[in-house]
Amino acid sequence: MNPFAYTSPKNTTEASALTAPNGDFALPVLKSGGMDLLDRMKEGLEAPDLVVDLTRIDDPALDALDTNRVGGRVTLAMLAESDELRQSVPILGAAAGSAATPQVRNVATVAGNLLQETRCWYWRMSQFDCLRKTGDACPAREGDHRFHVIFQDGPCLMVHPSNLAPAMYVLDGEVDVVGGDRERISVRDLYPDPAADWRSTSVLSPAEIITGLRFKSAPNSAFIALKQKQSFDWPMVSGYAVLELDGDVITSARTCAGAVAPRPHPLPQVDAALVGISVDDDARLRAACERSIEGADPLPGSAYKTALLPVAIRRAVTAAANPTERDRGGDA
Repeated sequence: MNPFAYTSPKNTTEASALTAPNGDFALPVLKSGGMDLLDRMKEGLEAPDLVVDLTRIDDPALDALDTNRVGGRVTLAMLAESDELRQSVPILGAAAGSAATPQVRNVATVAGNLLQETRCWYWRMSQFDCLRKTGDACPAREGDHRFHVIFQDGPCLMVHPSNLAPAMYVLDGEVDVVGGDRERISVRDLYPDPAADWRSTSVLSPAEIITGLRFKSAPNSAFIALKQKQSFDWPMVSGYAVLELDGDVITSARTCAGAVAPRPHPLPQVDAALVGISVDDDARLRAACERSIEGADPLPGSAYKTALLPVAIRRAVTAAANPTERDRGGDA
């Protein structure tokens, strides 16, 4: 690991100035929970010359936990354990509570979860020079790609690692930002087109900092992760659903898939098919959710995900329709 400087700014304006291009440091990096940063530095994937620590900034908005906004420094554990949010927007608490381990959730922040780096083992290993580094090919295509995409939206075959991003997507959520010309960014616009930019984790400039997440109440919402193990594991696929109901009939639906594409993968064809269906009509629900794999182009080793994804989406829809009997997912 290379030597680096460390600083603890007084406010986000100062932090933003420290990370702006053409400053005193060539490779500054922000740290809040910092759960993944140290690993990347030890592996030589990142070599910052300045670490800017956000944890000591005295700003209550960074730690706020309300029914329509949470601060960017709120931990995943705080989000998962909020009874008020579990009632008003259960999809967020369930997604946060499924991420990583209890020890990680106690430290990792919601902003960090939205901006975390890919878990692709080829990118994580220094022996491989993949597309996200300086290489000209994705070694996962001919290698071990069992946890990679089934929707090939770009040349890089990684899947998006965030649990919260697809949840915010179906909530039509936004992020508050400082350090640039904009104050808010829709989560739908937060991630670059993987066909044009497969190296960036977001569209944020180096000086922009996420200070909060905004969303509307969605009591009929749910998250389901299908994993190999019920203990800590990355999901093979995950399903997200937000419903509006008239009695037992779905009048509006927003669904999204996780762990299947380089960014959150919306499913408008499923949304359209769900409208007008009774939540008790299992046959029609299954048929609507089968449409989740339309357009899929899986690799040989990831083809099993095409069988799992409709299950995850249907379970998310069913759970969203019955919030008092929530299916919280688990292993496949």
